[in-house]
Amino acid sequence: MNEINNTKVRVIAFYLPQFHPIPENDEWWGKGFTEWTNVGKAKSLYKGHYQPRVPADLGYYDLRVPETRQAQADMAREYGIEGFCYWHYWFGNGKRLLERPFNEVLASGEPDFPFCLAWANTSWSGFDYGVNGRNTLIRQEYPGNEDYEKHFYEVLPAFLDQRYIKFDDRPIFNIFSPHELPDSKNFMDLWQNLSIKNGLSGIHFIAHTNQLENIQNYLDEGYDSVNIIRLAHIIKYHRSFLTKVKQKIFNQPLLYKYEAAMKYFSGTEDYRNEVIPTIIPNWDHTPRTGRKGYILDGSTPELFKQHVTQVLHSIANKPEEKRIVFLKSWNEWAEGNYMEPDIKFGHAYLETLRDCLLINIDN
Repeated sequence: MNEINNTKVRVIAFYLPQFHPIPENDEWWGKGFTEWTNVGKAKSLYKGHYQPRVPADLGYYDLRVPETRQAQADMAREYGIEGFCYWHYWFGNGKRLLERPFNEVLASGEPDFPFCLAWANTSWSGFDYGVNGRNTLIRQEYPGNEDYEKHFYEVLPAFLDQRYIKFDDRPIFNIFSPHELPDSKNFMDLWQNLSIKNGLSGIHFIAHTNQLENIQNYLDEGYDSVNIIRLAHIIKYHRSFLTKVKQKIFNQPLLYKYEAAMKYFSGTEDYRNEVIPTIIPNWDHTPRTGRKGYILDGSTPELFKQHVTQVLHSIANKPEEKRIVFLKSWNEWAEGNYMEPDIKFGHAYLETLRDCLLINIDN
């Protein structure tokens, strides 16, 4: 156990696999499209707007390259991140997308770095994934138990892998849109039974949500934990009349100050043992959505330190095994939401995270 882990804080970073071409993206956006396409074409939309963002150490990588995946894991480990939570795309009827990087990690055994899965169970629209209108590109479907069982056996090899992250000896499985899953209890009961049948101790299901009022509802449905992400609260509670005017009349993106927004990234709910808070380094969706996106302006490593400190404070008095946070994200470059080094800040955000983790939260 290294010095960072002596703090007993488990930081798990969401990981986007869309940095390699796939036939579907070729069809929708053009030959060779990856997330870097959106990142590279981004434009500065106002004075001081940090776009385009340019990666530093790791460059414009391709996740089909095993050396890249190893370098990411080595860097994350160095700065105190326990593992990656790979976004996992199962659209129903056996349809998957972007599975290659994780499948290669699983098959090769490399990198030897902990991981888990988060089911991104939502339809893809042009607006969300590449600025091409609001047409649905691929629809998330829930055909029923037969498909749920196929889904389970698709991810079972991952659950059985020694690298898979567990809570209470159960592999964790984060569900991005629990409100969209039409029969959550049935789905979880089926998977729990299948997991026991296949030699596991069960599964620790996590509901990922920005709806604070639904925390108890999800726990009552059978979720073991709730992962809170409060980005939407900024728009809901701080979209002023002037902001609306600038967007509608002057075609300006929705702009919010990170310093003001970060105060709402954590709350009293995070002190509950069943709630897992989220660390948010930044947000800028305009590489994907253009002027229709929204931006957290003015994020710095110094402000990020204040935010991380507050989140760690919220879990300090939890039992040791409950001191868990998700980091959003490791590499969501087209959302301005990443920890990997860029040419402006270098390793500063990673160093800030490591420094915060080195503080003994028991003091």
